[in-house]
Amino acid sequence: MNTILADARKRLKHFDLVVRTCALDELVARWRAGEIDCPPQRDLVNLHCHTFFSYNGYGHSPTSLVWLAKEMGWRAIATVDFDVLDGVEECLGACDRVGVRGAAGLETRVYLPEFASQQTNSPGEPGVCYHIGIGFVSARGAPAAAPVLAGMRRRAGQRNRDMVDRLNAYLDPVTIEYDRDVLPLTPAGNATERHILVAYDAAARRLFPQREALIDYWAGKLRLEPCAVNDIIGDVPFPHNAIRARLMKRGGVGYVQPGPQTFPPFDDVNRAIIACGAIPLYGWLDGTSEGERHIDELLARLVPRGIAGINIIPDRNWNLPDPKERAIKVRELHRVVDLARSLDLPVIVGTEMNKPGQRLIDDFDAEALRPLRDAFLRGADFVYGHTVMQRALGLGYQSQWARTHLPSRRQRNAFYIAVGGEVEPGPEMLARVAQLDMSRGPDAILGQLASP
Repeated sequence: MNTILADARKRLKHFDLVVRTCALDELVARWRAGEIDCPPQRDLVNLHCHTFFSYNGYGHSPTSLVWLAKEMGWRAIATVDFDVLDGVEECLGACDRVGVRGAAGLETRVYLPEFASQQTNSPGEPGVCYHIGIGFVSARGAPAAAPVLAGMRRRAGQRNRDMVDRLNAYLDPVTIEYDRDVLPLTPAGNATERHILVAYDAAARRLFPQREALIDYWAGKLRLEPCAVNDIIGDVPFPHNAIRARLMKRGGVGYVQPGPQTFPPFDDVNRAIIACGAIPLYGWLDGTSEGERHIDELLARLVPRGIAGINIIPDRNWNLPDPKERAIKVRELHRVVDLARSLDLPVIVGTEMNKPGQRLIDDFDAEALRPLRDAFLRGADFVYGHTVMQRALGLGYQSQWARTHLPSRRQRNAFYIAVGGEVEPGPEMLARVAQLDMSRGPDAILGQLASP
């Protein structure tokens, strides 16, 4: 049985959606038959899981992430991919199948002209900001958002091709072709720097099949001692952080300092997220950059333009070996959550999983996170509640109905948090929500949901 289950889990990561769907059918059937024991849901949420539609460090598809959540007893999961919405409907459909609260999002980089001389959440890149939208319900987006979404995908692909040209010139005789060597590593043509790293690693191994020659090659190109390279080069192609830092990040031969034309304007992307009915989030890093040291001023500029929540990756703000650095970042973490509470901005958390070794789920029992648990869980219910109402009735957080009946952020947050806590995941409850009498006020709607 263990071999059978392992094979089914492996097929959940297949690039072919039909193969993934059949694997989930098999696992669900075995779960319903009592052959798989999934634990009861606990207060565990991960609302920032990258999938293989951008890059997942464990090869997870949206379907395999949802099954992981089911097998581990998570309360809620949300997928987030760079520049694309390719996995949205797959994630939500799988969540319906297995009974896990689900949502889906998108992450990209934008340009903030008012911060052209300051760093915010993209280290070393003044004016550049990681930006997130969550609560999408369709991969098709909205007609008004289509040009922006298409432009994000196009820009990402062109940046990658330009980087490969620069790297090929430097890494010669190890060279790759983007269409031949990189794109096949992705299921839908949305490659990232980590896919490019894997392609170069594989190309180097083909040209230098003997390990000693391979180590000597990388040592020369990376300007590292062979013993250091030997420690980072494993037995299979891998997106090594050390190689990425030397070649693709600031100071590397593949890097070009971004400017106003590199990424789309913040306001364009923000309007596209809202047009899709989703919720824009500020992606808080760690509070130590010039911009984030004045996070209250930063949010004062962004909230009136549509930012309605904060995304945080908690693990990188407390799980640190240096006690001094840890103390600073834990203090900043608590400070930003307190600020979010005061501004009525839900806090959305997750672990990313966009490189191997990252946690699958945050440890809310850790001393640094325990006081923040309730805020994190309410954020999950908020996003799920919005997603339910948007899917069933088109009446999510951005709807005219919400703006009319729940004019303040506090009112809207409370309503969608309540919906998220009340509505159990699955097609039956989704259908029930679709039958609600929306001519009545929010309190009456919550009463309908609470009644048997």
